Amino acid sequence: MQEVNLPIPFGWFPVAYSKELEVGDVKPISLFDDHQVLFRTESGEAKFLEAFCPHLGAHLGHGGEVVGEHIACPFHAWQLDGEGVVKDIPYAKAIPPKARGRACLHSYPVQERNQMIFAWYHPRRIAPTFDLEDIPEFSDPDWSELETYEWEVNSPIQEMGENAVDIAHFVYVHSAKHMPNAKIELAGQKRITEMVTKMTKIDDQGNIDMEKTEESHMISCNWGPGVSSQVFDRAFKTVLMGTMAPITASRMKLRFAFTKPRDLKPPFDVLTNALITEIVRQVGHDMVIWENKTYRDTPILCDGDGPIAKYRRWFSQFYDDGQDTVPLRLAS
Repeated sequence: MQEVNLPIPFGWFPVAYSKELEVGDVKPISLFDDHQVLFRTESGEAKFLEAFCPHLGAHLGHGGEVVGEHIACPFHAWQLDGEGVVKDIPYAKAIPPKARGRACLHSYPVQERNQMIFAWYHPRRIAPTFDLEDIPEFSDPDWSELETYEWEVNSPIQEMGENAVDIAHFVYVHSAKHMPNAKIELAGQKRITEMVTKMTKIDDQGNIDMEKTEESHMISCNWGPGVSSQVFDRAFKTVLMGTMAPITASRMKLRFAFTKPRDLKPPFDVLTNALITEIVRQVGHDMVIWENKTYRDTPILCDGDGPIAKYRRWFSQFYDDGQDTVPLRLAS
């Protein structure tokens, strides 16, 4: 892919699934073209800090240990809390004045919902300007454990997200038999796509009638650039959470998490599993495009392309223009 001059957008981005971080766990993370440490305190809170100790620069994620509500550096055991404040130096009589009572490392705001840990990123460290929403099925005991997949993709997030409004590509990349009928709403930090596609008919017993078609409904939502949901509603229902995290401006981690009703009849369980398999397979089709294309800042669009230009204007709100409120500041 040719070099794309798109910055890292700001917003809520996934760091890890909640089940991947037990109490006392410490993990090195690399997002936003930087290094971080993720840890869970003894009270169960997930914390996400800049990685390098303010003392002599050791990476807290490689050998650091949770001590109560703090993380201890593996080099000299300096302890910092989840806000990046030095709380204890075991071999010192006093904390240096430069560090006393002040954040020495940036602490990323964290939300834990939908079975995932999300961190807020802004290049000037401005506090969150919008919130995430809950996906009801992800906390419903009548829905299954998550079935998860992940990829690393050489693509900016904006390019991948554009798929949700590029209706024509479903025919020419994913071999849909009919052009889907789509209604797309872009409002505030939210994007909603309602798409109806003609599919082979399935009756109430799960039998497939190759001679007939029926409507398949899909509702897809974005909350900012990093989190989306897709609800597939047909004779059976499946819910997908898609999350995107920028490793750098031009490389990202894509995660899919699926859930389905626990009480599915066997024929519909087979069909649901087939749908999930097909969705995952189709990511491979997209990756060939994403990793080998360039970004056209002023593309030539036709009347069948859908609201791609409108989507790009909507997405541009997540690029920092330097005009927002005063950024959060660390100790100097």
